[in-house]
Amino acid sequence: MKRRFIDLRSDTVTKPTAEMRQAMANAEVGDDVFGEDPTVQRLQSTVAEMLGKIAALYVPSGVMANQLAIKVLTKPGEEIIVERDSHIFHYENAAPSVLSQVQLHTVGSQRGVFSVDELERHIRPKEYYFPRTSVICLENTHNRAGGVVYPLSRIKEISKLARKHDLRMHLDGARLWNASVAAGISPAEFAKHFDTVSVCFSKGLGAPVGSAIVGTREMIDQARKYRKLFGGGMRQAGILAAGALYALEHHLQRLVEDHRRARQFAEQVGALPGLTIDMESVQTNIVIIDVSKTKKTPGTILKKLRSKNVLLTESGPSSIRAVMHLDISDNDLDEAITVFQSIFR
Repeated sequence: MKRRFIDLRSDTVTKPTAEMRQAMANAEVGDDVFGEDPTVQRLQSTVAEMLGKIAALYVPSGVMANQLAIKVLTKPGEEIIVERDSHIFHYENAAPSVLSQVQLHTVGSQRGVFSVDELERHIRPKEYYFPRTSVICLENTHNRAGGVVYPLSRIKEISKLARKHDLRMHLDGARLWNASVAAGISPAEFAKHFDTVSVCFSKGLGAPVGSAIVGTREMIDQARKYRKLFGGGMRQAGILAAGALYALEHHLQRLVEDHRRARQFAEQVGALPGLTIDMESVQTNIVIIDVSKTKKTPGTILKKLRSKNVLLTESGPSSIRAVMHLDISDNDLDEAITVFQSIFR
């Protein structure tokens, strides 16, 4: 009999629901490289409207969406500012230097959120021997900070700073849907302060494949060209786009359940001896657990949890991460908490 794991490694591990599979099976399709897939076109127009932008492009992955944005916003030899624990810096294989020939300037923050004064100090002076700072990238929610929602008030301040210095803005919004639901702020209200925004369908929304980038018509036309260059042109992609459309229509508001479960998990697990959780960072569906006081490595703890059918991932040299998602029920949550209590109480 196959072992059943409670999989809290990521919100990317979800399986399509039966209803989503049916929507995918019934999708009307065409050749999207020729611009003839009606389901992809409907997804793109839906996402553009939701984010308050003129145009959108469906792409295979969140990394590609971010890298297409960087490609259309920069020129070779420029520099972009990213948070030092950002996804773009940690998990995208140095792609900006390879694909766009730009370098990353990392800046520290408080729970993933920049101080405007500190950020301004890292914008390069306009001297010929410095690389030109051209883009500021933010991440909402911030993964490694524990799913923190970027405050809209701070985004407005940073946008004002960017305009002052003639810089462009990109938002890595892989979990923007979570931020929107948690803050009660529309995705378009967040997105209006950025030149480009990437969003993901295969994380909290539970679709099997895909992300999108939004921006001006000119930017998206350029991104389409580079998508092909990067190998991301897809043919009858409507089968995949139908899953994303179904997720937008049916799985958006249920994200509150993931956030509720994450909070419950954090409150009970964080009370156990040797485990520390920054409760102010538990704002959406991610929980970062500091295990340094246990005197055990994250790898050792993960193996012990796995032996009891609970899966988490490392989140740093002294921490592990749990993520709530579509496939985690209240019973699963209770069982995972019980396993933690059996190990650490």
